[in-house]
Amino acid sequence: MNSGTSAFLVPTEFVDSDSSEVRDFVACSLEGIGNLSETETAIRLFDAVRDRIRYNPFDVGTTEDDYRASRIAGKPSNYCVPKAILLTAALRAAGIPAVVGFADVRNHLNSPKLADLMGTDLFIYHGYVALWLDGRRFKVTPAFNTEMCERFGVRQLVFDGKSDALFHEFDTSSQRHMEYVNDRGWFADPPIGRLLRDFRTTYPKLWQSSVDRVQVRDAAFDGGR
Repeated sequence: MNSGTSAFLVPTEFVDSDSSEVRDFVACSLEGIGNLSETETAIRLFDAVRDRIRYNPFDVGTTEDDYRASRIAGKPSNYCVPKAILLTAALRAAGIPAVVGFADVRNHLNSPKLADLMGTDLFIYHGYVALWLDGRRFKVTPAFNTEMCERFGVRQLVFDGKSDALFHEFDTSSQRHMEYVNDRGWFADPPIGRLLRDFRTTYPKLWQSSVDRVQVRDAAFDGGR
C-alpha cells in the first residue's frame, strides 16, 4: 500500500468500517471461503453488496443516518449511493483502500413510474466506488442486483479484478441505457448533507414520496406495539 491511499482505510462518519454491523457483513460475505487474495476478497464483497441488497430507487433516504454504512448493512434494499457507501466500508474493513465516488448519469431506459417521480432521466450523485488493488485503481458500481438485471434485460455488472465495472452504455437488446454525463469525483467521506440538499431541490416529488413512505412505515410500527 502506498501513502497516497492509506487515508482510504480510515473509518469516517458515514463509512464507519469499524462498526460491528459492517464487520459482521464482511464476515458473513466471506464465510467458509478460506484464504483469499485481496483481489478475490474485493470481488466477493462486490458481489455481496450487489446481490444481498436489492436495488430500489423509490426509497431514497432523507436523513443523514440513512447513509451510514452500519445502518445500510441491515437493510434488504437500497439505491446506488447507500450501496456504494456500504461496499466502501466493507472493503476498508477488509484492508482494501476505497472511497465513494459520484457521477451524474442519464438513464435512457428509466421506468415511467420513476421518471414521473424524478421529473427527469438525469440521476445526480450516482454512487460508485473507487478502490485500489496492487497499486491499480478501479471504479465499480454494485447498484443493480443480478435478479433485477435478468428481469429487465439489463447487462449484469461483474467485477473481475482486472477492469472497471460501471454501467453499460447499452442493454441486452442493444438499446441505449446509461450515459455518464459528469463525474463529481470521489471522497474519503461522502458529502451527505450537500447530497440531501441537492436531492430535495432536484427531485421534490421523489423526496416527498420517500418522506411519506417513512411516515407510513413508522405509523404501522407504532400501531403494532
